[in-house]
Amino acid sequence: MIQDHVLFIDGEAIILDKPAGLPVDPPRDGSISLENHLGNLTFGFQRWPTPVHRLDRDTSGCLLLARNPKAHARFQQAFEAGAVTKRYLAVIDGVPEEHSGLIDLPLLKVSSAERGWRMTGDPKGKAARTRWRVLDAKDGRAFVAFYPETGRTHQIRVHAAEGLGIPITGDPVYGVAGGRALMLHAAQLTVPRPGKPDVHGEAPTPVRFKAMGFGGFAEVDDAG
Repeated sequence: MIQDHVLFIDGEAIILDKPAGLPVDPPRDGSISLENHLGNLTFGFQRWPTPVHRLDRDTSGCLLLARNPKAHARFQQAFEAGAVTKRYLAVIDGVPEEHSGLIDLPLLKVSSAERGWRMTGDPKGKAARTRWRVLDAKDGRAFVAFYPETGRTHQIRVHAAEGLGIPITGDPVYGVAGGRALMLHAAQLTVPRPGKPDVHGEAPTPVRFKAMGFGGFAEVDDAG
């Protein structure tokens, strides 16, 4: 039940632990998306909640929904102003030489008949910055916390593949899928609200991470 995935709820906001494989927007093929579940997330309100931002279909974790239009507008402004704090967890297909750093790589959307559209690093693109820190490493892979300071499409996936030179495990576009699920999870989301408590949610580390031996301590990690 989608209601069991709610991490935070009050009169303005819901933070949902979105399952991997569930698209936020309805796909062209007509398959199930978050939109099909919104009617079950009203919790006594007549109005359906609406997503304030997006997560990729195969990315799990914290997704913010607004419960009324005024809240939606304020939350969008917070995202645009860079006031929202986000932490992602990923397993990547290698171990960086450094322990932490900042990836400052503008992103541009490109497309071709052969490969469809994708994002790539390009000085002509939109500014994109992501801080990162290695949490653990084993068997030739690293468990990494990413802290995006901007919110570009596919930002973490491209910054891992092109900025670190090591793609996220299971990424079919920027890496090698290899039959694995995409190992990217939106673990934490905090949205400040003037005069009110923050909207805050933490999504537990998914089973697919623990199956690879990662994630036992990720919930207590911070940006330091």
